[in-house]
Amino acid sequence: MALKTDFCCFSGVEIYPGKGVGFVRAESQIYSNLSFQDNARATFPSPSLRNWRSHLKYDSRILCMALQQQTDRHKVAVKPLELEDAKEPPLNLYKPKEPYTATIVSVERIVGPKAPGETCHIVIDHGGNVPYWEGQSYGVIPPGENPKKPGAPHNVRLYSIASTRYGDSFDGKTGSLCVRRAVYYDPETGKEDPSKKGVCSNFLCDSKPGEKIQLTGPSGKVMLLPDDPKATHIMIATGTGVAPFRGYLRRMFMESVPTYQFRGLAWLFLGVANSDSLLYDDEFTTYLRDHPDNFRYDRALSREQKNKSGGKMYVQDKIEEYSDEIFKLLDGGAHIYFCGLKGMMPGIQDTLKRVAEQRGENWEEKLSQLRKNKQWHVEVY
Repeated sequence: MALKTDFCCFSGVEIYPGKGVGFVRAESQIYSNLSFQDNARATFPSPSLRNWRSHLKYDSRILCMALQQQTDRHKVAVKPLELEDAKEPPLNLYKPKEPYTATIVSVERIVGPKAPGETCHIVIDHGGNVPYWEGQSYGVIPPGENPKKPGAPHNVRLYSIASTRYGDSFDGKTGSLCVRRAVYYDPETGKEDPSKKGVCSNFLCDSKPGEKIQLTGPSGKVMLLPDDPKATHIMIATGTGVAPFRGYLRRMFMESVPTYQFRGLAWLFLGVANSDSLLYDDEFTTYLRDHPDNFRYDRALSREQKNKSGGKMYVQDKIEEYSDEIFKLLDGGAHIYFCGLKGMMPGIQDTLKRVAEQRGENWEEKLSQLRKNKQWHVEVY
């Protein structure tokens, strides 16, 4: 029997399946949204009404354990678990003068037809030779000659890794990138100018399975997850800046890692132009359904939503909307992460400063304390 639920714990219950959707009866209350894959009946010890209060903790614990076991069974097994043994993250295993030659596994467009621009999810086979941790970046050296340095290769382009250390194949041999194709349109003619297109992004988005790619890295320590599996994580992304957060969330909610059992809160704010521009939305929506107590997900769609002033909805507007909760979580030790275009930060900083002042706080002092406590993580490009 496979069991899914969007509640936490109840006492003295019986679960009755019915046409794929069951319900829980607990002392005259009905709790829905339980789904089953067969017609089995799952019964949990139910004390008499007279002894209900005395058995409350006992029965709640039994049900919680059963539901957690069912949830864990739906997670994906990963290997090799030796990737958990390292005490320090791998850094700069391959450098620009001696890059690693990896292989393209797949390139998939992951935005809809109405999205402005094209974004691709690219899976790269590194054979387990370029290991990394969630939150790190790979460097890519596109083929060809550097026009500014004739005879020399192109400079390295850094991309946040969009998968966990186990990769999309869960075997520790792949890493994934989330890449938006950079193109340039002449403001006078409105036509695309191929001579000014992004060299590396177009190379990656145009790549075919089996093609070779030069990798450097991994690099970066700023965006690494803390060791505490009960920590609160507030993740703020624009566009492809969601890449490291996809890796975080797969580790938290998709993968079965015996030494990492996430029991904290992950809260993702994602800003994009419209619904067709949402990245990995199916994955995030699944986590929201299956882990409502541990995951929150808020989207800011600038071309479809309005902020409280009637203007376009940007990610900083969503932050302001939930500012009281966010500040309380930060005061409680939450980590806050920012990833995306560097142009996102001024608006976010202005919003946080304004909110802090409304709360009677000095933002510069608060920011300094967050940095000192290693709660503030920024990676923009």
